[in-house]
Amino acid sequence: MVPIESCSLPELASAVNAWCREQRISPSSGQAAEDLSERTLRFYRTIGLLDAPESGGGRGYREKHFLQLAAVRLLQARGLPLRRIRELLQNRSLQDLRQIQDQGLAVLAQVEPFVAVWPPPTEPESWRMIPITGDFLLLARGSSEPPAETIAKIRQLLNP
Repeated sequence: MVPIESCSLPELASAVNAWCREQRISPSSGQAAEDLSERTLRFYRTIGLLDAPESGGGRGYREKHFLQLAAVRLLQARGLPLRRIRELLQNRSLQDLRQIQDQGLAVLAQVEPFVAVWPPPTEPESWRMIPITGDFLLLARGSSEPPAETIAKIRQLLNP
């Protein structure tokens, strides 16, 4: 759903969030929230990722604004930081942004979704740190600990 008519900032955020859910687009590595908020869009305007509305009265956001945000989300899905995204999107035309959207969706369609190898734990896990040297620790799950001779061999490898 691309808002071509004038819309408000909350409507723009809602439209982009719905589009991202429909396309299964989300920022990689937790660099940004799953959904865009009005506050985030105001921040994006401040740093130059989103143009000012075309008219006053709070309803001046149009297709170009939607495409700017779609491009931001597509590039965030590829792991790019906002600084680099701003460099890539600065002064782009409506046609450029449409092309970025089409190419970004095509690239994401070729990438297989991540599937966890094992299900996440159903209960909280406890982890312990076992000192090896002054600079190294061994991380162990639960109460398990390697035998003393294994720890000694690891220490020997780290301090030849």
